[in-house]
Amino acid sequence: MKANSYISADKIRSNFSAAMSAMYRDEVPAYGTLMSLVASVNDETLSSDAHLKTRLEATDTLDRISEERHGAIRLGTRQELSMMRRAFAVMGMAPVGYYDLSTAGVPVHSTAFRPVGTESLSRNPFRVFTSLLRLDLIADETLRQEAADVLAARKIFTDEAVALVEKAERDGGLDAADAARFVAQLLETFRWHDHAIVSADMYKRLHDAHRLIADVVSFKGPHINHLTPRTLDIDKIQTRMPQEGIAPKAIVEGPPTRNCPILLRQTSFKALEEAVSFTAADGTWQEGSHSARFGEIEQRGVALTPKGRALYDTLLNDTRARVRPAADGSNASEYEAALADVFKAFPDTWDGIRKAGLGYFSYSLTEKGMSVSGRRADLETAIEAGLIQFDPIVYEDFLPVSAAGIFQSNLGDDAAQDFVASPNQMMFERDLGATVLDEFAHYAGIQRASLEMCLGIVNMAAAAE
Repeated sequence: MKANSYISADKIRSNFSAAMSAMYRDEVPAYGTLMSLVASVNDETLSSDAHLKTRLEATDTLDRISEERHGAIRLGTRQELSMMRRAFAVMGMAPVGYYDLSTAGVPVHSTAFRPVGTESLSRNPFRVFTSLLRLDLIADETLRQEAADVLAARKIFTDEAVALVEKAERDGGLDAADAARFVAQLLETFRWHDHAIVSADMYKRLHDAHRLIADVVSFKGPHINHLTPRTLDIDKIQTRMPQEGIAPKAIVEGPPTRNCPILLRQTSFKALEEAVSFTAADGTWQEGSHSARFGEIEQRGVALTPKGRALYDTLLNDTRARVRPAADGSNASEYEAALADVFKAFPDTWDGIRKAGLGYFSYSLTEKGMSVSGRRADLETAIEAGLIQFDPIVYEDFLPVSAAGIFQSNLGDDAAQDFVASPNQMMFERDLGATVLDEFAHYAGIQRASLEMCLGIVNMAAAAE
């Protein structure tokens, strides 16, 4: 078969994202309500901010926003993680970044599978935040071994899904029929199953060790535990969720409200309490419940440089030293006030962020720059002369403390937040079967390429004079 008869990875990813969204809407009706709310707020924001709409259109990001989703799953074994990497590769998704969620006492570490090319991101920026259970962090050796035995016996991918991954790897792609089968078969991995693969007693012991351990070990597969749309105004979403019958978490995770958004802000509604049947010794089923799946919304800002990220982390730590957010939300207003006050130290204009070297920007020629004539110009001179313009590069990744905060809010109001790191990227990459992409180097490469292109054209025109 000729390569040009294959379906593009971008198309497969778009089809899978759409199928996942439809499945999740059927499984979690509140997700549909959330999507309607986000669409309404985004329309209002664009209608009231003509400049924002113009810049989003100019940078090819307006169309993608309504389609943008990120999902999250939790895997149990290195074999599951490695196979998941291969499956996502068929959809043009690579592992980006390493996240240690033990910072909040959550026994997992993670990466984000996503497209990395500008064109692929503009077509469909579907991401899946993928966590691997840290069995090494389970203190009870007996329970640790029992959990390992249960995980070793389960099979989360269908035989056909595995065969199609192998075919795509061998042949360099999938045709339309195989791509459709691949989407349908891989979707089964993410489906919710209300019959557990452990007894009620073992579930309780896993749950007592950590609720997330119970979620990972007790089921046939890694059900999608949230599917997140992107909003242009998360504060408005937070305010309106109760009006739609949805109770939001107490605080929005991440930076405060700003004129120039940075990194990532996230909120969610509480995890659903869902009916589950557990295995019994006599072969019957014992009724119970499980709480894991929740709704989440995000607002994305500019990607920060290492310098910018260091400042962000320092300011966030300073805020939490002043006011520690309570799990039950009792001091939410005090925390938000402290956050806004402390973050006054972070520049809040695009040019201020850029000149301070805190964020990544994409440079492009203005109309004037496209027909430039005159002397050679450095970057600042070219910007001042109206030859070159800049736009923030969207942060496509995640924040460990924010992710942990979202997880924590769904582990019970009495769960204390304890940010003690236990990273092991070497072990994670061994289990993954690949190294993760350094997001800082990736953003820097995008910025550098755009800058070299602009200055190259400007200075080439000047040299020709």
